Amino acid sequence: MSSGIGVRPRTAAAPTRPVKKRVVQRTTGQRVKSTIGYVILCLIALAFISPLIYMVATSLKPAAETFTTPPTLWGSAIVWQNYVDAFTYLPFARFLVNGLFVAIAGTAINMAVAVLSGYAFSRLRWRGRNTVFVLFLATLMIPQDVLVIPMYVMMQGFGWVDTFQALIIPWAFTALGAFLLRQFFLTVPQELDDAARVDGAGTVRTFFLVMLPLARPTLAVLAVFSFITYWNSFLWPLIVVNDVNAHGTIPLGLQQFFGQQGSQWNLVMAASVISMVPTVILLILLQRHLVKGIVTSGLGGR
Repeated sequence: MSSGIGVRPRTAAAPTRPVKKRVVQRTTGQRVKSTIGYVILCLIALAFISPLIYMVATSLKPAAETFTTPPTLWGSAIVWQNYVDAFTYLPFARFLVNGLFVAIAGTAINMAVAVLSGYAFSRLRWRGRNTVFVLFLATLMIPQDVLVIPMYVMMQGFGWVDTFQALIIPWAFTALGAFLLRQFFLTVPQELDDAARVDGAGTVRTFFLVMLPLARPTLAVLAVFSFITYWNSFLWPLIVVNDVNAHGTIPLGLQQFFGQQGSQWNLVMAASVISMVPTVILLILLQRHLVKGIVTSGLGGR
């Protein structure tokens, strides 16, 4: 007998129609505009990299063919010995080691100070926070040239003239890093702090386990900016360093190729190519974080 409960017979599922992808066909005018745009971008890129191409080509020329009339891009022979002579003509290896030490140490201190101050200015509530931040940010409007003399007097009072401390410490506490990190932390939802507090995490633990991992893209941007600033700094090392062979960095080392006996342009170009290698390696290692870091660090907070 039937139980009285109606059961619907199973029916075959209706065949699904394949979704047709909509192909957008570009018109001839759009193709022409796109082609013209790519050509213009290639020409602009070529204009930017042409000095680098000339630098590399000159670094491989014989010394007698550095300046010829009419000028030529490549010499009659490729002289790899110029790169060896750049290290033997001057203690250029020493300059490289000094520059790496100063840039890495200064970048590390700058990142540590920036991430702590940015977190304090964005997530912690304390009286006068915004006023202190505005005053701190106002220091960016002071040119470095104005600070050179009082900074040198301060280094002289500390006994730090012609030391690595004088090259690293004065420019490790800048407002730019604090601004970038503050802008990033303001974009992080407050619910993350609340969830960490519910799980029993305090302020310090929340900072190290929640906020710091999220800030890696912005820290990558700050690392690139700080490293390049230290690596290319010339005015301050020129003033505070007396013994170039002991504490000289890359810009001071490049200046030593211009002496009373003439300018060794082929060696200067070879040394300049070598000096570009650390920054290029840093950009390659951090390139996947740079775009995201630049976008997030520049947004306004809540």
